[in-house]
Amino acid sequence: MAQFGSLLKGWRGTRGLSQLQLAGLADVSARHISFLETGRARPSRDMVLHLSEVLDVPRPERNRLLYGAGFAALYRQEAPDSALLKPINDAITHLLSRHDPYPAIVLDGLWRLRHLNTAASALLTVAGLSEGDSLLKAVCDPDWGPSIIENWGEVGHHTMIRLRSESLQAGGVSELDQAVAQLAADPAIAAWRPTGPLPPVIPTIYRAGGLRLSLFSTFSQFRTAEDIVVADLNIELMFPADEETRDALNAFAAAS
Repeated sequence: MAQFGSLLKGWRGTRGLSQLQLAGLADVSARHISFLETGRARPSRDMVLHLSEVLDVPRPERNRLLYGAGFAALYRQEAPDSALLKPINDAITHLLSRHDPYPAIVLDGLWRLRHLNTAASALLTVAGLSEGDSLLKAVCDPDWGPSIIENWGEVGHHTMIRLRSESLQAGGVSELDQAVAQLAADPAIAAWRPTGPLPPVIPTIYRAGGLRLSLFSTFSQFRTAEDIVVADLNIELMFPADEETRDALNAFAAAS
């Protein structure tokens, strides 16, 4: 098991901070940070948690820092159907069902489709995806994006940037990094350049079941979550970017 000092140094480097900068943010001396990293000083449990907060370390890695300093883990990882998570699952069900007839999905940290509402299920079924599938695998398939997304070069570019940001925030996730490399090699993504002033948001234009749907998204998270699984969840709510899409989604819902 890695020792606390090397883990602390690694996260300080990931966040691009010098010992002096971290010391300033944590309100401790740079000498103390140096001693912690070299093992000359042993941190208290409170100090481990304090530095984890300052460095915005993800919950699983905070447990590793605690283990490395000789303390027990603090953050739990409940089973998805645990009774403790029932209020969370009820909130997700409420949010997704109320969002119909617009699509809404829940992704975990590796972009697996954990929950879909009725509209999202219909849209993604046309795209060959269903609950439990990997959206990450789909976007990295060289045939999937261009076949289902009209503005794939633009959307793929923004997807690549999002994946890179999520991996960096988590301290490096190999699956996300591999996806970034694959997307960077996609000719349509590599060739995309903005041709003028950008709109307020970038819609994703789907070609699905004979329909053309232009949708933009908002993302929500449980920002106060301490459970590892819950902290990883991203709720994506899609909205129509034009009247044609709004009418098509309402008509589809009325006919279902």
